[in-house]
Amino acid sequence: MRNVVVTGGSRGIGLAIGRRLAASNYNVIVVARRESNEFREANRELSGTLHFRAFDLGQIVAIPGFVRALRKEFGAIHGLVNNAGIGTEGLLATMRNSDIEALMRLNVLSPIILTKYVVRHMMADGEGRIVNISSIIASTGYNGLSVYGATKAALAGFTRSLAREVGKLGITVNAIAPGFVDTELTKSLTEEARRRIIGRSALRRLVEADDVARMVEYLIGEGGRNVTGSLLTIDAGNTA
Repeated sequence: MRNVVVTGGSRGIGLAIGRRLAASNYNVIVVARRESNEFREANRELSGTLHFRAFDLGQIVAIPGFVRALRKEFGAIHGLVNNAGIGTEGLLATMRNSDIEALMRLNVLSPIILTKYVVRHMMADGEGRIVNISSIIASTGYNGLSVYGATKAALAGFTRSLAREVGKLGITVNAIAPGFVDTELTKSLTEEARRRIIGRSALRRLVEADDVARMVEYLIGEGGRNVTGSLLTIDAGNTA
């Protein structure tokens, strides 16, 4: 059974990814700062096939040791899904410098450093799958999300270059750019805002978390063996 690490997997898109991969017979290691009730419920439904490991990805210096511990406990890591991130809103002119730094640290620096130490083992193993969760905001922009958009654009650029670095060693690297996903985060939008987003979409609906999970499953599996350096958009036609 192949091991896949999913960061930010205790709720929302990350949990949907973990559930789908576990149901498809992958050994899924979910990484987040703390377990959620949603995770516990999902793990009960899946008969304990999800493995939770608490870790704060903002602690950059601890990442190498954390990866070593995962490798020692579970063995070879076949897949890494960099999903963890924060979506702090704020106009750049008034945003706190500490909030900007936190966004850059968790959304850009953490996944790059985590990937660095995981991909070293993948290079030695001669195979691997890396999936980075970006956002359509990286290309469309959105008022009040300039820093967030910058972090997600950085992940897209990271994906394309890393794919060229490690492709000859049998490792694929791709990114997924979801649109507005129907999760607890979008539930905080006003009904009018939700209607506007849905109205702009070709399919007249919001994306569901499981839509993203299905694409991750494809990229992690044999279907995605010749897909690399790609940014795949899932937005119900919002950017069509």
